[in-house]
Amino acid sequence: MERIESLEQYNEQIGGEKLTVIKFDTNWCPDCKNLDRFIGGIIEKNEDKDFFAMDAEKFQDIAESNEVRGIPSLLVFKNGEKIAHLHSKFAKTPTQVSEYLESLSK
Repeated sequence: MERIESLEQYNEQIGGEKLTVIKFDTNWCPDCKNLDRFIGGIIEKNEDKDFFAMDAEKFQDIAESNEVRGIPSLLVFKNGEKIAHLHSKFAKTPTQVSEYLESLSK
């Protein structure tokens, strides 16, 4: 999963018509590492979405403006607007993440 490394890149990625999923994480977060273990298979099943990761501490202003209160959090954007947010306590299992992403495609 490609990492977003600048504000410009963030704005470019969230601005499209395709659903863009951004995983807000940190390098020290155990739940983030757990999500990384199974997210690859989920990404393969969601080819209609673009996936990126973003460090919630490095981009604290963006995380705060998007109400990221826990990590990992999966936020979904379309046309520059946040349209969905899977909070960290609901992003712990493959089933939780898969069902969340499937609900966006309906």
